[in-house]
Amino acid sequence: MQARKVAIIGSGPAGYTAAIYAARADLAPTMFLGLQPGGQLTLTSDVENWPGEADGVLGPDLMEKLKKQAGRFGTTFVEDEIVAVDFSQRPFVLTQGKGGTVTADAVIIATGASARWLGIPGEKEFQGKGVSACATCDGFFFRDKKVVVVGGGDSAMEEATFLTKFAREVVVLVRSDKLRASKIMQERALKNPKISFMWFTEPKEVVGEGKVTGVKVVNSQTGEESLVSADGFFVAIGHEPNTKIFEGKVALDVKQYIMHAPDSSKTSVEGVFACGDVIDAHYRQAVTAAGSGCMAALEAERWLAVQE
Repeated sequence: MQARKVAIIGSGPAGYTAAIYAARADLAPTMFLGLQPGGQLTLTSDVENWPGEADGVLGPDLMEKLKKQAGRFGTTFVEDEIVAVDFSQRPFVLTQGKGGTVTADAVIIATGASARWLGIPGEKEFQGKGVSACATCDGFFFRDKKVVVVGGGDSAMEEATFLTKFAREVVVLVRSDKLRASKIMQERALKNPKISFMWFTEPKEVVGEGKVTGVKVVNSQTGEESLVSADGFFVAIGHEPNTKIFEGKVALDVKQYIMHAPDSSKTSVEGVFACGDVIDAHYRQAVTAAGSGCMAALEAERWLAVQE
């Protein structure tokens, strides 16, 4: 069993930033990259709102830059996931997916959240080529375009309303005859002249040539199929925090996000810190994730100093 001072579970902006700060503090962090090294940004093409990248940067390239920076200061990268944790003893015990266990004096959780996808044909193929799960991230690229949004809850209404800042037309597909969103969000979307609704409608396939050109849909009442022309397809049915292995180990809220102290990355377990989208159901931005990764590393450093 290998002993580590600081273990970072997960990568992405939060994890890599935590690694940069922890490594510069001479804590020799070990990062377990997980099944999707770099997180959700590796599924994104252009990132134009990252500070300092005036001309924009590709998501995978940005994550590679952060990884390289963390490695420069001495972060150890392990190409494996953590499948189980034991926070009931110290040092903490982490079980790796490929077998074996490691111990850690402090743990930083940066496992992020995953967008819920529909699983329809074309959805995965056109991710980054017109298919998105983040209007705030990608709305800018659809200026004067027509886009389709799927969903009837608050997330969908928020995404649709935001997209009207750029798109000339937003079509919302709703599988029933009513919205699940809160009253104020419904009213805002229904009154927006750029937003139209297709009721009892579900998407069957995203189509295109190199990029999205339309969405095949079906009316759930009549069974009639049709093609909606569109330049973009936004799935807005929510996100799921990647916290399954932490159930019963740290306190989670009703949506399964890790609970943390106000203005802090501290979890319900002393010595365990969390950062990024795994604690954030509101902003879900790369830069806010990075900021909380910095907080987690600083707090871990201070906590370890007190222990020693």
